[in-house]
Amino acid sequence: MAAITLLSLAPTATLLRLPASTTLSSTFAAAHRPLSGCRSVVVRARPQRCVTVVCSAAAAEATEAEPAEKFRLDNLSPQKGSRRRPKRKGRGIAAGQGASCGFGMRGQKSRSGPGVRRGFEGGQMPLYRRIPKLRGIAGGMHIGLPKYVPFNLRDVTRGGFKDGDEISLESLKSRGLINPSGRERKLPLKILGDGDVSVKLNIKAGAFSASAKEKLEAAGCTLTLLPKRKKWLPQSYLKNQARAEEYFSKKKGGAGESDEASV
Repeated sequence: MAAITLLSLAPTATLLRLPASTTLSSTFAAAHRPLSGCRSVVVRARPQRCVTVVCSAAAAEATEAEPAEKFRLDNLSPQKGSRRRPKRKGRGIAAGQGASCGFGMRGQKSRSGPGVRRGFEGGQMPLYRRIPKLRGIAGGMHIGLPKYVPFNLRDVTRGGFKDGDEISLESLKSRGLINPSGRERKLPLKILGDGDVSVKLNIKAGAFSASAKEKLEAAGCTLTLLPKRKKWLPQSYLKNQARAEEYFSKKKGGAGESDEASV
C-alpha cells in the first residue's frame, strides 16, 4: 500500500501524511469535521499510488517565502540567450554559410582586406560632396565665428560709470560687465548702439557701430579706435614684402624723374 499525502484547501495549509496501513473511512471524515455547508470527503488508499492535494494559495506563499540565492563569484553566469557563438566566416561549407560565406564570388567586397571606406560610391561624386553646404559656423567655416566682444550702450548705466570714466576691455572685465572666455579672450571690444548714454566717457574699443558712434558723439564722449592686432607672419614673408616695397618705390621714383626730364 502506498502512503497518502494531503494538503488542506484552507488558507492555512495543513499537511497530513498517512501510512499505507491506515484505512480511511467515514470515521476519519467524522473525526475531522468539515465546516458548515461542506461535505466530508472519503479518500481510499490504492496500491502503489501517492495522492497529493496542493492548495495554490499556500504553494504561492511558500514559494515567495523561500529566500533567493545570493550572488557569489562562483555562481555568476550570463543570462540564458544573451551570449551567442560568433559566425565562423571563411571556414568552408561545414561552417554553415556556404562556400562563399555570404560575400559573393567576385568584387571588392568579396576580397580580403579592409574593403570599401565609408562614404565611397565607386568613384562618382559622393553624397556628402553633392549636397549644398551651410555658410558660417554651421558649415564648419571660420566666417561665422565672432570677431569682437560686443558691449551695448544700455549696459553703461548698469556699470555705474560717471563723467570722465574710461571704458575699455580691461575696465569692463574688472567691473564684471563682460566675461569673455576661450578664444574670445583675445578678441577686441566693439561698442553697439542699443541704448542711450547721458554721461561723457572716454571709450577705447576696436570697433564702433554706426548708431553707437552717432550717439556717443552727440553725448560728447571721446572715442579712441584701437589698432587691430597684427597677424603673425614668418620672417621670410616679411623680408620679401620689404624688398618688394623698396623695389616698387624706386621704380615709381625713377618714372617720376624721367617724366620731369622729358618736360
